[in-house]
Amino acid sequence: MPPPEYMPALVTPFTRGGALDIKAFRHNVRLLAETGMSGFVIGGSNGEGPYLEPGERLQLVKSVRRRKAHLMVGIAGESTRMALQQASEAEEGKADSILVMTPTTAARGRDDAVVGHYKTIADASALPVFLYSVPPVTAYSLPVELVAKLARHPNIVGMKDSSGDVVRLQSIIDATPADFVLYSGSSKALTAAMAVGCHGAITGSGNYLPNLVQDVLRKAREDPSSARRLQRKLSSISGEVEALGVPGVKAASRAAGLEPGHPRLPLTRLSRGHETSIAKLIT
Repeated sequence: MPPPEYMPALVTPFTRGGALDIKAFRHNVRLLAETGMSGFVIGGSNGEGPYLEPGERLQLVKSVRRRKAHLMVGIAGESTRMALQQASEAEEGKADSILVMTPTTAARGRDDAVVGHYKTIADASALPVFLYSVPPVTAYSLPVELVAKLARHPNIVGMKDSSGDVVRLQSIIDATPADFVLYSGSSKALTAAMAVGCHGAITGSGNYLPNLVQDVLRKAREDPSSARRLQRKLSSISGEVEALGVPGVKAASRAAGLEPGHPRLPLTRLSRGHETSIAKLIT
């Protein structure tokens, strides 16, 4: 059974001192589940996955595992060894799948290293693997020809692509098997992504505009022409919020009733003026 059409890339709440706030995390998942969401991405780029410490993915997954929801865990280890350790936490916590970010610090442009990284993880993982290409974070797009090669691995079942490039999404769909599950990671491209055949979307905007995001996807599937007005609204708000990065997403999530906590250093919370401006967009 494929994962849900839409999953929010959850924010990870931290205290002012940088500690994980599990109580706030549970609160956030409960509120979002009440909007009808049946799947969640834990520790992705909006969840400050690269800043999570050993053992924290396991804590996050276990804290909400009792819910009947698809839990996809972000894997951000730059070394294959670290990525495997993070994947083992997802497995121990009984997650449903893993979302593996492209390694880029030393492997950028090394196709052999990138392919080897993914194949090693897919061979070792008991959980289905989703590729994750997120150029706004890594400044690297997983080449379509590598996606096609990796999609032949029996345990690599899908991908999240955050480029926002609809032509690229179409190329990935054309180059991969019919059952390869492709998610768009761009709030601005939801209706267009659905039109070219994406399975759905995983975005940070689901933290602060959960009902609007789900409405856009439903309209895009049922009556694309009627989705345009909603898409324009989503694009406008998410564009302003996400231009401020994770601190912007956390400010918007706070305005929407979540408890996003503080970002983990070196990221810092927005100024009071910025947070007020973001809140006006959401409320």
